[in-house]
Amino acid sequence: MWQVRGQDKILALLDYCLKENSIAHAYLLVGPRHVGKRTLALNLAQALNCDDPRPPCGQCHSCRRILEGKHADVTVIDLELCHRISKDTDPEESGAKTKIGIGCIKELQRLANLPTYEGKYKVFIFEEAEYLSTEAANCLLKILEEPPPRVVWLLLAAEERQLLPTIISRCQRLELKPMPQKQIQQILTDSYNVEPDKAKLLAHLCHGCPGWALSALADDDILFQRRQNSDRLISLSTASLEQRFAYAQELATKFSQDRKPVMEIIETWLNWWHDLMLIKGGYKEAITNIDYEVALAKQAKNLSLREIKDFANNLYLTDTEIARNVNARLAFESLMLNMPKTEYATLNPKS
Repeated sequence: MWQVRGQDKILALLDYCLKENSIAHAYLLVGPRHVGKRTLALNLAQALNCDDPRPPCGQCHSCRRILEGKHADVTVIDLELCHRISKDTDPEESGAKTKIGIGCIKELQRLANLPTYEGKYKVFIFEEAEYLSTEAANCLLKILEEPPPRVVWLLLAAEERQLLPTIISRCQRLELKPMPQKQIQQILTDSYNVEPDKAKLLAHLCHGCPGWALSALADDDILFQRRQNSDRLISLSTASLEQRFAYAQELATKFSQDRKPVMEIIETWLNWWHDLMLIKGGYKEAITNIDYEVALAKQAKNLSLREIKDFANNLYLTDTEIARNVNARLAFESLMLNMPKTEYATLNPKS
């Protein structure tokens, strides 16, 4: 049984391909973070190795092994795993965990050419495929051009534009769309017994990506970090330039070690400034940060629409630049320099 919600067209296509034995050798799963790409990839890996006539059953030995991450022929590759592989195979690539290096791809190529051990197909799932280095992407391209038999590559990407066009052209593209907010809210209340106010907040914050809502439901630290990021943004609106530059250095240092937390901060800020724009335009009912409505309204009152738009554009530019590996410290310092200063700041979102 497919576990992905709200992607009926994609599931119908995959069901047909499984029935007709016409599975592609490579798929590119694109869509926002937490929309369900990883769940779909694992489901497809289960379907390809399932023992039931109607795959994926989710209950057979193979399906359970894949879900538990123990199946010998299904490999999930992320930055952490690639960092370990590269460190073992090529010490020169043992730097920060910010790129999927060529050493990782060469090792996966070796594994792909080995026979299956316990399943019908070897499946390689690349989380965050947009972080392939140029050398790694070119090495993977050669594999995709001459794919080994009974091997399926699943590339997951939230930022498709960062992938080489040649990589995209060698894959069958599947785009996962965000789910309606009301549908996610109903799933949370009906299937997970979440109280209505929290379900409403999570449905707003996840932007149609149920995986984020479920992760936040299971891990209180996600909402705690989001609150810290929001509160830090509010405090920076009245901070001195020296304080802002110190924070830019802090972000750059974090980014050099692990880009994920910094990208989450930028995403939180993008949501915040989008909300300021909505409130300034008279559309407060459409904001994401519904628990910060009072704070947003007070900050928006002290800013012009032009100031909000300009800084929102700066945020988008910074997001794009650091994805292209520009100097992170300079990018963050420029962002801090251009942030409008207001007279209002509070760490209490409801006062």
